[in-house]
Amino acid sequence: MRPSGSDLRLLQVFDAVVRHGGFSAAEGELNLSQSTISNHMAALEERLGVVLCRRGRGGFQLTEEGRSVHEAATRLNAALHDFSADVGSVQGKISGELRIGVLDAICDDPQNRLPEALGAFHELAGDAKVLLAQEAAQDLQQKVRDGTYHCGIGVDLTPVEGLDQVLLNTEMHSLYCGRGHPLFHMPVADLVREELLALPFVKRGYWCTEKSRQNVFRNVAATVLQIEPQLLLIRSGHYVGYLPDHYAARWCANGELRRFEVPEFSYSAQFYLFTARDNRKSTTVTAITQAVRSAWAKNADCDQDDKSQKKQKYLESA
Repeated sequence: MRPSGSDLRLLQVFDAVVRHGGFSAAEGELNLSQSTISNHMAALEERLGVVLCRRGRGGFQLTEEGRSVHEAATRLNAALHDFSADVGSVQGKISGELRIGVLDAICDDPQNRLPEALGAFHELAGDAKVLLAQEAAQDLQQKVRDGTYHCGIGVDLTPVEGLDQVLLNTEMHSLYCGRGHPLFHMPVADLVREELLALPFVKRGYWCTEKSRQNVFRNVAATVLQIEPQLLLIRSGHYVGYLPDHYAARWCANGELRRFEVPEFSYSAQFYLFTARDNRKSTTVTAITQAVRSAWAKNADCDQDDKSQKKQKYLESA
């Protein structure tokens, strides 16, 4: 099949239906009636020769063929946006679409300089459209590699061939429990390592084998794939688990969480900027890469200045 202009429109309708989970739910975005959307979907299925979805009492459901077609359509749409960006660069403009994937629970991190980087990118490329999506840690690197995102900011879980990465900052994680947990008010001196390791524990499902070995809690009572569900479970008062210190700080301040101040029960996670390794990076990718590098470099300079000022005050007071 060589897609025509009308085919691209049908694929856009299909994409909206999939994202909204049904025909009627997609009406608002497409500004089309449900019957018209149904006709478009029937036309696309006839064009492709496969059934894309089923509707019934169980609700809207993609077929296996529909899932594959939607994945291909997503790649095609990304390629069209990249083509627009490439044409813009020939014309001396940074345009098209910039797609960035990020992890959850990063807004509270004082080391995160993505807002400044996005501001700098906008100054360079005001005509470009930005798609900023929260992505699962276990999928981010691969989706940068396959072109779903132009770049990603997250942790290096497992090596993925064909990626370039730049170290941005280090995030500290500690062990926490919620108000109502039996150990919430227990003095640090009374904590027993073996008792801690036997407590009901919330594990992150994407932890690699090495990370799992480092956190050898025997009673894995719950598993999560993102930080926010982990916070909810810990706040229930029935589990212990690791959280980023910056993310947990406000919950500790209002008495909802307790951090176990035991060095053994903490670890660091390094955050990177990921881009696909390509001999010819687009002007869009080059612009956001430079903006991110510059924003995080300023952050490092500010931290160094702060340390110097504290040292100077200490010397003056001495």
